[in-house]
This record gives sequence, C-alpha cells and structure tokens, in this order.
Amino acid sequence: MSASPELSIVVPLYNEEDNVVEMQQQIDAALAGRDYELVLVDDGSQDQTLARIQPGPRVRVIVFDKNSGQSAAMHAGINGAAGAVIVTLDGDLQNDPADIPALVAKLDEGFDLVCGYRAKRKDTPFKRLQSRIANFVRSRFVGDHVRDTGCTLKAMRRDCREALLLFNGMHRFIPALIRNMGWRVTEMPVNHRPRIHGVSKYGFGNRALRATMDMFGVRWLNSRRTRYVIREERKSQG
Repeated sequence: MSASPELSIVVPLYNEEDNVVEMQQQIDAALAGRDYELVLVDDGSQDQTLARIQPGPRVRVIVFDKNSGQSAAMHAGINGAAGAVIVTLDGDLQNDPADIPALVAKLDEGFDLVCGYRAKRKDTPFKRLQSRIANFVRSRFVGDHVRDTGCTLKAMRRDCREALLLFNGMHRFIPALIRNMGWRVTEMPVNHRPRIHGVSKYGFGNRALRATMDMFGVRWLNSRRTRYVIREERKSQG
C-alpha cells in the first residue's frame, strides 16, 4: 500500500464481532489488485469486535474510548483517510463490497459524490415504510435530491470532506452538506443484503424526533454557508 492510496475504505464498527472478519475478506476480494487502505473505526464496541479485526499492511484502526455514535465514527474515519477517493460502508455486511468498483467508476463521469440506494431492501415492511417516508420528507426539505441517505455505501472525492461538519446525525445529511458546497452529487442502485449476525443499532423511536430537528438545523446551516477558492497567494516584497 502506498502512502497516498487510490482508495480509502471507511467502516464504522459497533459490536460487529461476528461480521468483521468476513467483511474484511469481502473487501479484499472486491478490491483485488487495487491500491487501497481500510480504515476501521471501533465506536466503543463492548464485544470482541476489536480483537477479531485482522491486522495487515492495508488496515488502520481508530479506537474510540467510548461509544460516540455513527456520525462521530464516520467523521473520524473520513477525516483520517489518506486516499484520493473515500468510500464508506456499514460493518454489518448488509452493504455489498462488490458494489465499490462501480461506485468509484461513477465518479469518473464527472461527479464528486456517488450515493448508493437500496433498490431491493432486505428489511421488514415497517422499516422500509418508515425509511421511505423519512427519505421523502428529508429530500424535499433539505434539497439533497437523494432517495436513500440511510444507505451508508457512498464514494466521494477526498476534497468533499471539508463540507462535513460534525454533529450527532451528520451521517444522514452527507449528500445535503456536500451538494450545498457546490459539489456534484448523483446516486446509483446497490445491492442490499439481510443482516445475518448481530442486531440493528438504530430504530424509529430513537431517531425520528432527532432527525426532524436535524432537518431544520441543516436547512438553516446550508442557507448560511459559503465557500471560497483562492486563485493565488503572493508573498510581500517589503
């Protein structure tokens, strides 16, 4: 692995002891022959997740001292990434690493962020319904034009990370924050698989109210943000 790899694969982990080894193997298979690093962020796991991570020259591990949430783990991994392109995915094996090459290739069509959306979700009917409603409301309220921000599988150019201000819930608004700063955002269908091991860490009751409040906050923030580009910098001759 080079000091500045082509790809950084960022995966937040929280109590995924039964998934992490297979996840690493699937990523290795999907990216065979490519220059990449794997950035694993252990979000204060209370099981054997950290002990079961397979070490190697491509693997870097960021360990939180306590559980800080998915947004914090994503932010730490993205900002710690060295690759020219950063890919994010969940550690529960519901995202398919085999989709990564296609997401990265889509960037070459002139985009800065490619968001996967789960065309055929392997979740309960109630979970699919609540997600559909939440995505419909969020997309129109913050104007991100993305149908499924709950899908963690995304690929972005490294410069896009300057748009990501950390707050609890940031991970749901990555497209909105990046699009608002002038970068080009698109989406494409990706595979979604049923969870085999472990349990979901997030549900309707613990996120609906917070997500609604976050929408108002992100809409206000995007209305006030600005961006500048330095054309040149001159050294004084005095």
